[in-house]
Amino acid sequence: MSILVHTHDGGRFALEPKEGDTLAKTLFLSRLWHGVALCSGLGKCGLCRVRYTSDAPEANRDELRKLGQEAVSTGWRLSCLHPSESCEIEIPVPARTQRALKSYSQTTGDFSLAVDLGTTSIHWSVLAGKERVASGHELNPQTGLGSEVMTRLAAAATAEGRFVLRALITDRMTELAMIAARNMGGECTGLTISGNSAMTYILLGKKPDDLAAAPYTLSYTGGNEKKIGAGLPPAYIPPLLAPFVGADISAGLTALEHEETVSYPFLLADLGTNGEFVLALSPKKRFCASVPMGPALEGVGLSYGRTAGPGAITGFSLTPTGLTMQIFDDTIPPLGLTGTGYLSLTALLVRHGVLDESGRFGQGNTPLAAKLAQCVTTISGEPAFRLEHNLFLPASDIEEILKVKAAFNLALSKLLKETKLTPAKLATIYIAGALGEHVNLEDLETLGFLPPGSKGKAVKAGNTSLKGSEKILTDPTAREFAERLPKTIISLDLTTDEAFGEHYFQRMCFTYVD
Repeated sequence: MSILVHTHDGGRFALEPKEGDTLAKTLFLSRLWHGVALCSGLGKCGLCRVRYTSDAPEANRDELRKLGQEAVSTGWRLSCLHPSESCEIEIPVPARTQRALKSYSQTTGDFSLAVDLGTTSIHWSVLAGKERVASGHELNPQTGLGSEVMTRLAAAATAEGRFVLRALITDRMTELAMIAARNMGGECTGLTISGNSAMTYILLGKKPDDLAAAPYTLSYTGGNEKKIGAGLPPAYIPPLLAPFVGADISAGLTALEHEETVSYPFLLADLGTNGEFVLALSPKKRFCASVPMGPALEGVGLSYGRTAGPGAITGFSLTPTGLTMQIFDDTIPPLGLTGTGYLSLTALLVRHGVLDESGRFGQGNTPLAAKLAQCVTTISGEPAFRLEHNLFLPASDIEEILKVKAAFNLALSKLLKETKLTPAKLATIYIAGALGEHVNLEDLETLGFLPPGSKGKAVKAGNTSLKGSEKILTDPTAREFAERLPKTIISLDLTTDEAFGEHYFQRMCFTYVD
């Protein structure tokens, strides 16, 4: 018994079914979907679609909504929603994300490698001394085994899962070092890898029991070097500050505070799949918290979500002639929306009354907005805003954005309450992480991520984790700074609050809640 796979280019493979796994997981582990931004079982992205050539399993409601009745009737299914069982299927051309690479100089010789290991994306840079020679970013190759932290940790619960997950990262790290060595004619002599606590555990092959269930603890706290692969120097792992506030935040604080002039108190908000927050009262006292935010802000897990690349819509504006799109690379027709594209469109609709604070569609508050509201329609029984190129903003995607907003709002308001500060008392709000370079700060205030009137003190800080990793790698005093951070940290565990659920749902609206 086997899974017989026919690929778009005429390939033919026989895979062994595995009880307890989904068909999508079996296909992913065969490397057929390497580089595809799968939502990993949410039934949202549609990128795991396959066509059963016979005996197709019964389609469920999610498949009908995502694929449509015509496709379902011809055997198309979402493989993440069906078990790994004997069958014969066809798979279309994989919608792979593109790796981005930027070169800065032609320097040759030995080099070091700084890495920001995110749940959804990896960012890296090659350094010659303190000079950045090249940088790049790409999809985390583990994504098909869990699109957010807890499902990734669940995949790491078994020895086999830990082996596969670790190898996916260490193999790529080795490959990056080899490419750099070939281009520069030297050797990799230094390596720093900063990631959240879960990604760090997986990188090191550690059993994640203390992160997988409450009460969450840290059996490994970083601040040392670990050997992660042949052909690589030992990797320095910056300190982990709390169970879900990791080395990426140590590196981020190092980037902001070491040898820089900052004013206290400030907030560092790292917006990724796992939201990590630090409210720094002084150089000697900092409060931190974390909340699960999911991969939506990185363009993963939404119905029409895409990571940045050709055909990805990154923003919207409303002109007298109608809605216009900003496209990352318009050499091909629009294929979907990035996280910033989703936030941009949602904020625009909220400003013009086409979405109300609860996330429901409205009629618009001006004649131009009323014309825009005519694009509200229904797809597969679900309210949705219609865009060109057969793209939509469905109500279910708006709900996902509301969840992210509620999590962000909750972490910020809890930190302010704990420190007895008002938003006005914050000197600066640094927005870092997946959105830290490209998000429109006005959109964050419109949607209630930020308190009213605070966008003027918000700063798009970019990838502070990567910047801090570079400093730690090249400056011993920066490393010493990072290693002093744990003694200054007070961690808030928001999940232990009995009213957590109530407070979270109070913030499921497009307005900031104190």
